Amino acid sequence: MKCYRCGAELDKSDVCPSCGTNVRIYKKTVCLSNIFYNEGLEKAGVRDMTGAVASLRQALKLDKNNIDARNLLGLIYFETGEVVAALSEWVISKNLKTEDNLADRYMDMVRNSPSQLDNINQTIKKFNIALNYCHQDGLDLAVIQLKKVLSLNPGFIKAHLLLALLYLKGGNWDRAKIECQKALKLDSGNVMAKRYLKEADSMLLPGESGKLVSDIAASESDDVIRYNSGNEMIIQPVKKSAITRSGSIWGIVLGAVLGLAAACFLILPQRIQSINSNNQSKITQISEESDAKSAQLKEYEQKISTMESQISSLQTMVTDYEGVDSTSSAMNALMAAANVYLTDPSDIEGMTKAMEDLDLNAISDEVSTQFTSLYETLMTLVGPDLAASYYSNGYDAYKAENYETAIANLSKAYQYDNSNVNTLYYLANSYYASGDLDNAKTAYDAVITNFPDTQSASAAQTKLAEINNSGN
Repeated sequence: MKCYRCGAELDKSDVCPSCGTNVRIYKKTVCLSNIFYNEGLEKAGVRDMTGAVASLRQALKLDKNNIDARNLLGLIYFETGEVVAALSEWVISKNLKTEDNLADRYMDMVRNSPSQLDNINQTIKKFNIALNYCHQDGLDLAVIQLKKVLSLNPGFIKAHLLLALLYLKGGNWDRAKIECQKALKLDSGNVMAKRYLKEADSMLLPGESGKLVSDIAASESDDVIRYNSGNEMIIQPVKKSAITRSGSIWGIVLGAVLGLAAACFLILPQRIQSINSNNQSKITQISEESDAKSAQLKEYEQKISTMESQISSLQTMVTDYEGVDSTSSAMNALMAAANVYLTDPSDIEGMTKAMEDLDLNAISDEVSTQFTSLYETLMTLVGPDLAASYYSNGYDAYKAENYETAIANLSKAYQYDNSNVNTLYYLANSYYASGDLDNAKTAYDAVITNFPDTQSASAAQTKLAEINNSGN
């Protein structure tokens, strides 16, 4: 609780700790306002809207800054169809407390719904039109307008009350009673609705103290209800309860029990037996199918095992054949190169083409000594020339940044002449430029090991350091 003069927080004493103002009466007033707020909240909980409005107004008379009471009063106005009054209370609440106020949420709920705003405007307009019709004695037109109002806003209590009043004036007591009951469902404490309902009941069912001879056409012992509706008397038979007709009700009950017993003892056992028999046959069928599928699975597993062993055997045979083919291809390439040399020893280009398929790595270890001897003799005679040809092609490809071609030619050049440091160095650079760092490291290591006192070895050490520092 804050001081009404300086806004400081109050303690348990009757004097403000900040400005020294006597706040004893102020505290009692605020407490009394909260009591009326709680009373209004309880009445609103049981839909006594009229009583809740009275209590909340009293709470605001005692403390206009009671934000909870003002917001609740706006909610009650909104619930009973008084949208304008509700918005007024929420706007005042917002001005009194600008932050953390539920009134913002309530107003946004109304403002952010265009259809709801349109319904509110139409409701107000049509209700005012109905009032004008009433002042001009156009009661039928007023009834039509009020029905439209209630179709748009069924919770508008004033519209229910005005329509009930018009029905009372026109002698439609039963319709007036219905509208009063609707109003009381919305506001159980509405005094006007209770007055109109009492008036309608007095005309429909005149009380013991005020019976009219012209309104009653038979004694109370007749099994009919008589009441006036407008200028006509309605005679309605009294509906007898089925409970009083003990003979028929007990006969129905007994028949139902006997029918149920017959179903239980005659029909159900056969039905249950039939269902069990069908289920057993289905279970047997499923079991047989499962056994057949299990046998098929075992047969398929055996076939798969046999096929896997056959595949393994075939793969071994293929590997053996591949080795033979590789050795045979190398031999053919060597024989072709030797033939070119014997025909024209200066035809380096022809020997290069003939030995393109000669891959020493693919040759089997069981190759004959004659093949090895022929290869070494031919390399002694033409190896340097072949190496120079491959080196020239590889170096040109390296300069053109065609590293794949450079690697292929420089590898051949180093195969035929491993004494040229430039061949090995540029091969390493080609691997490095193409991103094959593993082969680049191997080639740089070979440069450093095989040619330790050369500039290429120093450059290879630098490149190797770069590769190692990069984490590769």
